[in-house]
Amino acid sequence: MSFFISDAAAAAAPAAQSPGIEGMLFPLGILVFFYFLFLRPQSKRTKEKKEMIAAMTKGAEVVTSGGILGKIIDLDDNFVKIEICDNTFIQVQRHSIESMMPKGTYKAITKRPVPGINLKKA
Repeated sequence: MSFFISDAAAAAAPAAQSPGIEGMLFPLGILVFFYFLFLRPQSKRTKEKKEMIAAMTKGAEVVTSGGILGKIIDLDDNFVKIEICDNTFIQVQRHSIESMMPKGTYKAITKRPVPGINLKKA
C-alpha cells in the first residue's frame, strides 16, 4: 500500500527506460570541455616551467616570483644566487624563478638613471 501514488496509477504508468548512451553524451561533453579549457593549458605551463628551470645557466637574466630582476651568478640543485645590483646578491629557491629575460635586459635596467635621484657626487 502506497501513501503517495495509488496502486492503479502506478500499474498504468509505463516503466522508466534507462537513458542509454544518449544520456552519457552531455556529461562526457562537459568533461572534455573542462579538460581542454582548464587542465591541458595548466599542464602545458607546468611542463614549460620545468624545462625552463632545468635549462638555467650562469649569466642568465631572470625574474623571480616576487618580481625581482637579476642575473644568475651561481646555482645548485635547490638554490640560485642572483645579483640584483652591483655587489648585491640574494639567494632564492630554484622553483621561485618565474621567467627568463632576453640578454641585455638586466644591464639596460641597472644602467638607466632613476628619475628624481642624482647619483653624481658634488
